[in-house]
Amino acid sequence: MRQARNCWPALVKKANDEVTQTQSDLVAALARVDQLNASHQRLCRLYDEYRLKEQQPQSEVMGMQASMNQRQFMAQLLNLQQRVVLDISKADAQVANLRKKRVLADMELQKMRALQEQDLLAVQREQQMHEQRHMDELGLRQFNLRMQG
Repeated sequence: MRQARNCWPALVKKANDEVTQTQSDLVAALARVDQLNASHQRLCRLYDEYRLKEQQPQSEVMGMQASMNQRQFMAQLLNLQQRVVLDISKADAQVANLRKKRVLADMELQKMRALQEQDLLAVQREQQMHEQRHMDELGLRQFNLRMQG
C-alpha cells in the first residue's frame, strides 16, 4: 500500500518560505520608500527656508560671498532633491516588482498545498479501496464457510 509522498511537505515549506521572504523584502522596500519620501520632504522644507531668507531684504553685511554661498547651497539642495526623486521612483519600481513576486509566490504556495492535498486524498482513496476489498474477501469467506457447513 502506498504512502503519501514525502516531497509535498518539503515543497510546501519551500513555497511558504518564499512567501515569507518576499513579504519581508516587500516590508523593507516599503520602509525604504517612506524613508526616501521623508528625506524629500525635509529637503524641500530646507530649500523653501533658504529661498525665503534670500527673498528678505538683506543687509549689506551679508555680502556678495555669503549670497553666492547661499545660492550654491540652494543649487546643491535642488540637486539632492532630484537624486532623491530618482531614488523614490526606483524604490517604487522595486515595490511593484516585489508585489508581483509575492502574488506569484502565493499562487505557488496554493498550488503546492493543493498537490499535497490531492496526494493525501489519493492515498486515502487507495487505502479505503484496499480495506473494502479486504472486507469483501472476509465476507465472501464467511459466506463460503456457512454454505459448506
